[in-house]
Amino acid sequence: MTTIDFHIMRRFLTGTVFLIGCLIVFFVVLHYVEFVDDFFDRGASMSQVFLEYYPNFVPDIVRLTSPLAVFLSCVYLTGKLSQQLQLAALQTSGVSLYRLLLPFLVVALAISVFMFWFNGWIVPRTNQTVIEFEQKYLKNKQQQLDPSDIHRQNTPESIVSVGFYDRMAQVAHKVSIQHFGDGRRLLSRMDAKRMSWVDSLGVWQMADVTERTFLDDGRALFRKIDALDTLLTIYPRDLARTEREVESMTIPDARAYIDALQRSGANNTGRTIVGYQSKFAYPLANVIVVLIGMPLAAVRRRGGQAVQIGLGLLIAFFYLATMKLVEPFGYSGELPPVVAAWLPHVLFTLLGIFLVARAKK
Repeated sequence: MTTIDFHIMRRFLTGTVFLIGCLIVFFVVLHYVEFVDDFFDRGASMSQVFLEYYPNFVPDIVRLTSPLAVFLSCVYLTGKLSQQLQLAALQTSGVSLYRLLLPFLVVALAISVFMFWFNGWIVPRTNQTVIEFEQKYLKNKQQQLDPSDIHRQNTPESIVSVGFYDRMAQVAHKVSIQHFGDGRRLLSRMDAKRMSWVDSLGVWQMADVTERTFLDDGRALFRKIDALDTLLTIYPRDLARTEREVESMTIPDARAYIDALQRSGANNTGRTIVGYQSKFAYPLANVIVVLIGMPLAAVRRRGGQAVQIGLGLLIAFFYLATMKLVEPFGYSGELPPVVAAWLPHVLFTLLGIFLVARAKK
């Protein structure tokens, strides 16, 4: 590393941090203006909003805006060096564009590694507070994916069916637990009007239970039970999945959660898998935008910095729009969720490589 490398790295990192700070202020003010009525209508105090909600909301803003801040900082710094003919002087002295790209990539890679850790372990913990606060004080509550007609695999030999599940009360209504034997013959069935989660014991408490045992000769034995505690491999979160469930989970927890959903036979898992894969894919955007921004801004254009930044914002918009357009195909299953999460990043990586190859060396 040379002096100019450290000079570029310092200015690049400083610009990124400054832009992230500006974006945090912008998004917090915009969000507060939009939802201030909900805060007051639902009884949230100012201390709760500004000392509890927004401090926990800031990490998610950092996660979302870091690629944009990296991109704008890269475009601004490269454009400034180009307009001041510093890049031309370095290239004239024999320094290639690939070599000039190195300090940008070092900083971007360091930011990506940091954001992977930050997004995978820190943001989920703060998002738990954010989601709980929004569930209580904002009108746009998270939506439960399948509140009725839920079917889950409890064990290889048993299935749990629920007519309706109340997420807030943790109560399932019209519950049926079916046990099967060899050849998938129904051996027994237990029906209950409701089933409540007892957190202190870690069990489900069933009320008004009817148990049926089916004999080999075709007869059925009936038994009525007023109340029964039962231990299932299914937990409340397995019945009450929401659109934002995976946001409040660390990477290991999210992986275990997806495995549990797949074992239980849950449907509509596309959004959850896309959210999990995004924990890996989205941090890499900090490197991808540098591959696009640096060669793009290295060319001097009429209009100077304003044109460079405007072009940068346009490309950033297309990057974000591509992600938002492709991800719903993964939610619905029209694309494999893994493909939907990674495809926009792969496409813009190829665009970055193309721009680097086409730029003047």
